[in-house]
Formats: sequence, structure tokens, C-alpha cells
Amino acid sequence: MQPTRPGRPDPRAQAQQAQLAASLAGAVDLAAVKARSEAAARAQAAPPPSAAAPAGAPGTAIVDVTEETFQTEVLDRSFQVPVVLDLWAEWCGPCKQLSPVLERLAAEGGGSWVLAKVDVDANPALAQGLRVQGIPAVKAVWQGQLVAEFTGAIPEDQARQFVTELVRATTGGAIPGAGDGSPAEAEDPRLDAAEAALERGDLTAAEAAYQAILDAEPDHPVAGLALRQVQLFRRADEAGPDALAAADAAPDDVAAQARAADFLLGTGDVEGAFDRLLDVVRRTAGDDRDQARRHLVELFGVVGDQDPRVAAARRQLTLALY
Repeated sequence: MQPTRPGRPDPRAQAQQAQLAASLAGAVDLAAVKARSEAAARAQAAPPPSAAAPAGAPGTAIVDVTEETFQTEVLDRSFQVPVVLDLWAEWCGPCKQLSPVLERLAAEGGGSWVLAKVDVDANPALAQGLRVQGIPAVKAVWQGQLVAEFTGAIPEDQARQFVTELVRATTGGAIPGAGDGSPAEAEDPRLDAAEAALERGDLTAAEAAYQAILDAEPDHPVAGLALRQVQLFRRADEAGPDALAAADAAPDDVAAQARAADFLLGTGDVEGAFDRLLDVVRRTAGDDRDQARRHLVELFGVVGDQDPRVAAARRQLTLALY
């Protein structure tokens, strides 16, 4: 094999970097940048949920969900109203106690939230992706993200409190299409430049576009989280796969461990990234420990507190510190 000439880019390295950049840009999309706006647009075009709609009809407040319909009936619909997932199975006795309660509450809700029923035996990929540990399991989704959950059959008054607080915290009980007939707020056109940069894998340009939005509007509902995510993915892209070997070779180098954690998180290994920094916190003291702690907390913000893996890692961090 002919060696690469000095000073000439290695085609394999270039291909690897391009592939990583593309995958990272895709991860940003999944984190509700471009995908968020597209799902919101689809939700706006869909009929609003209604308890009066026949079962299975478009816009019904109670729907059976499969792996094929999850995007439309759960993720897209969650940009209209909160969606409560009822994960059940035919053989599950407690499920048969809880499901009728949830169906009755959904009917009473009049379309203020949607009950999406998922047979875990018929849809194992969904159950795995949702990290179902036992059934009945109930998970609430709002604007494409998991925001609340519980496991096991609970009394009706507790179930009612769960959905009441969910609706109050998300829409306040407002039902799409039930207002004054004015159109929904349009998507922010300033996001287009950032999304276009993500599509071509240009993380630096995406970062600049989100920063410009925040400079003009510090409390923008999308740009803040998107900027943190893009900054993380840019660091992961710069670190590259070699960051793991470098960190393993220098276990006491906190900066190397942080770069490795960035790379792991950027490529989707959330738990691996958290565990690496938790290990540093446990093994170090003083400034090194504080540096690892701060970086871990920053990664928590990128993933989001609604992710159960963040809650678990926060508990581990508390134990490690105290």
C-alpha cells in the first residue's frame, strides 16, 4: 500500500470525518432541531384531537399505536397536545385494571390530551426504544420528548392527578382549533439557516446561526438547546474516535476524559459518556473533580432533564460527591 504523501490529507481520515459530521448532524435533527419544526408543521395540518371522533378516525383522543404509526400518532401529535402512552399486553392483569381508567379519563379530557395504546408484544421495538422495564407502563410525551412517566397500576384519583398536572404544565388545557380560529404561530424563519447548515454537516455555521438568534433573543425557545447540542457535536467531531484511546492511555487527564465523553455522547452513547465522567469524579479530588463535575453537568443540559438517563446519572453524581 502506497503511503500518504506528507502534508496531503488522508482520504480515509477525510471520509471518516465526513461520516462522523453527517451522523452528528443527524443526531442534532433527532434532538428536535429540523425534525421538531417538521413535526410541528405536520401536527398543525392534522385535525385536532377529539373525544367525539370514532375510534381509529383521524384526530381521535384514543388511538392504538404501532411501530409504523408511532411518528404520526405520538411524536407529531405531541406538538398539538400531550400524548400519554399506555404500554400494555393481553396477558397483563394490572394492565386490564389501568387501561379502562385511562380511556375514561381521555374521553373526559375532550381532546386536551391523547391516549396512545401500545401492545408491547406486538411492537417489541417500541417497547425496547422506550426502555420499558415492566407493564403497565405509562409515559407522557410533549413536543417530541418524554416528560413524565410511571409504572404499575395506580388508583383512578392518582391517574387523574397525573393527566391533570400534565395538561396544566404543557397546554394549560387549551385544545388545538378550539380558539378564535387564528392560525398557529409560524415557525421561526431564522432557524432555516441553522437547519440548512446541519443538513450539509457544517456544524460551525450552524453554531454561528443559533448564536445570532440568541444574541437577538436570549430566551428563544429552540435556539438555546440547539446551540448547546451543536457545540457538543462540534467538540465531538474535533475529538474524533482517537479521543477514546487517548483517554484510556491517560486516565488521570481530566481534559482527555472530557473529550472522550464528548465523542461518546456525540455518537449516541449517552450512558458511556456519563459513566466516564462519573468515574473521574469518583477517583479525583479538588480542581480535577470539579472540572469533571462541571463538564458532566453541561452534558446533562445537552441531553435534557426529561431523559431518565440524566436522572439516574444525577443520582450517581450526588453519591459520588457526598
